Amino acid sequence: MNLVCERLLQNYISQRSQRGKNDWEPVKQLSRRLLQEQGSLWGSGGCPRCWRQLSVCTEQSRDSYLLVMAAIYQAVHRRASSVFCRLHSTYVRKMRYLNELKEDDSLCRQAQTSGTFYLFHNLFPFLQKVGKKYLVPQLSAAEMKTILEKFKETEQWIEKSVLIGCSDEHVPHFAVDLGALEKSVIESELKGAFTDLQKALFIVDEKDSSVLASAQSLLRWHSSHQYCSKTGQPTQKNVAGSKRVCHASGITYYPQTSPVVITLVSDGSRCLLSRQPSFPPGMFSALSGFCDVGENVEETVRREVAEEVGLEVESLRYSASQHWPFPSSCLMIACHALVRAQQAEISMNSQELEAARWFGLEEVVEGLKREPRSSKQDNA
Repeated sequence: MNLVCERLLQNYISQRSQRGKNDWEPVKQLSRRLLQEQGSLWGSGGCPRCWRQLSVCTEQSRDSYLLVMAAIYQAVHRRASSVFCRLHSTYVRKMRYLNELKEDDSLCRQAQTSGTFYLFHNLFPFLQKVGKKYLVPQLSAAEMKTILEKFKETEQWIEKSVLIGCSDEHVPHFAVDLGALEKSVIESELKGAFTDLQKALFIVDEKDSSVLASAQSLLRWHSSHQYCSKTGQPTQKNVAGSKRVCHASGITYYPQTSPVVITLVSDGSRCLLSRQPSFPPGMFSALSGFCDVGENVEETVRREVAEEVGLEVESLRYSASQHWPFPSSCLMIACHALVRAQQAEISMNSQELEAARWFGLEEVVEGLKREPRSSKQDNA
């Protein structure tokens, strides 16, 4: 058992032990009512012997009996509710279906004939501009075939697609990179443009940006894992693209995600933001960095803050997480970190940062009102 799990269990035990005995009183009352209704229905002759005996027992014995009955009732109720939820949960059914597609090549190959496809060209997603909005089109299998027939390589490109999700109605979604084909022909045929993902994430809606980020990360991983690191022999992806196998060595490779912390440091009244030389003019961000081997999140936060701005973190708490495709597939783990106001003098590491300073609340509010530069651009 790992330490995190042990701490969770200790907290659970502590919380449970602090609950009062009166927590069971509503359950005992329910049990009494159920048993009384049972007795009135069956009459004195048909009443269970346990209920007749219960009437002459002490209060303590009755409470013990009622607790047992309540526990049985709760167990049956929870079991029935759990089974019902599993049978009727759209999310569970969808996840089970996706897992089947990943594990069964023939089923996934069949799904490609009825699925939808997101197009990429050298990892640039395809967008269409409709009015002032940018949309991410999903091509049907028939539309994909029409486009690819112009290059006479239909089956080859369908096989290169990767599974990235499905709808609640179990319509599978795939992504395919057509980087070896003529970009202008595809753009002209579909009346859109392949766009840098860093720009696309700012101009499409949140749901589409998440799909594009995941799809690009998976396509990038396949592009960079064409050969086995042990034998040098070509690897082969399964139909869904959830893994690659080297048949010479028997090694199976799975897509990997690198954990990264992004930390908003505060001294209680201000927050600390920094910028790197590669940032666009005027852009500041929270401190961030990759987790080193053997580190947990807390250790990474403390190390990064110490390395980059020379401050010692007094306390921290988790906030949220997000997949981030740059520079490759990353899991951004967002945290809040607190430093002592008396020890808040910044000692910036100029090898990593160009600037770092404290921002007041008014500055942050004003900065968040500004539109991202990419959203002001018209060409996709």
